Amino acid sequence: MRNFADRRQACIALPASPGARPSRRSSRTAGAMPFAGSPRRSARAGSPRPPARGIALIAVLWLTVLVTVIASSFAYSMRGEALAARNTMSLAQARAAADGAVERVAFELMRPRTGPDLWSADGQPHAWKDGEIEITATATDESGRIDLNAATDPLLKGLLQNVGGLDTEAAERVLEAILDWRDADDLRRPNGAEAPEYRAAGLKYVPANGPFESVGELRRVLGVTPALMAKVAGSLTVYSRQAGINVATAPRNVLLALPGITPEQVDAFLAARREALANRLPIPPLAQAQGYAGGPSPSWRIRARAVLPDGVTFARDAVLRPRGDPRRPLIVFLWQEGVSGPDAPPAGDNAKQENGPGNP
Repeated sequence: MRNFADRRQACIALPASPGARPSRRSSRTAGAMPFAGSPRRSARAGSPRPPARGIALIAVLWLTVLVTVIASSFAYSMRGEALAARNTMSLAQARAAADGAVERVAFELMRPRTGPDLWSADGQPHAWKDGEIEITATATDESGRIDLNAATDPLLKGLLQNVGGLDTEAAERVLEAILDWRDADDLRRPNGAEAPEYRAAGLKYVPANGPFESVGELRRVLGVTPALMAKVAGSLTVYSRQAGINVATAPRNVLLALPGITPEQVDAFLAARREALANRLPIPPLAQAQGYAGGPSPSWRIRARAVLPDGVTFARDAVLRPRGDPRRPLIVFLWQEGVSGPDAPPAGDNAKQENGPGNP
């Protein structure tokens, strides 16, 4: 046994012969366990690390852009909300000023009829300032318009022809349709329209067989087109309850509805009426209005417009009727936002300057 161990140790100690092949196990072991100073391990230990600082810089830049976008969006939305709040406040101020102007006009019209500075429902504009708010208001007698429920047939037909632009036959058809709408029966006039005609036209409603509740109801009458409605609506009312018109306050289109009158005669009368009102003289008579003229109505149509320094404008239209009850001095027939445009009351040199709260 000792000799066998000595021979094995001698074989291990002997160097390999030059032609001898290394065993597979010894080569595998040599490749798997390199020594500490091998070149492969040294190369791995000296390889450069990823550029961490560059990635962090890009992330910071993107974060900065994101924060900037969020801040800009927030600032823009806050600016929009601030402008909306300011406009809402300005509109509320203009609305309050216009509503107060309507009440002032009604108060001036109800004052006792004494003194030279009385206001009248003659359409003359009155202007004053409430602080920095410019206010202009007019008042007209509601009888200056043609009443849809009480006007005579010639007045309505004249309006449809001379203002609405309809020919004789079309004006007759629309007139009779209006009369069939407001009468209490279901009997159709020769050129009118009752329930069967509305159903035949594919409409889902029938005539009311009662008085018009508003001028806007006229657009439901068979034959009344939007173009016709736009032309005649400003000359109509349902509040005067008179068969005729008050020529002292009637506008040009209403005067054109008088049978037998010409535009030249209307313009001449309007010029004479303006001169009489400016000089506080009686209104000259109009020959063509004989038989169609009416007296003043106890109802007033008041329009007030308020303009703020920043340009915000609000107009109020109202139809009021005074009554003797001090607890409820006025009856309000109409209270709506008006049109701040060409139909608004004129301001400037043509308006009478009055003493207001801010205009001593």
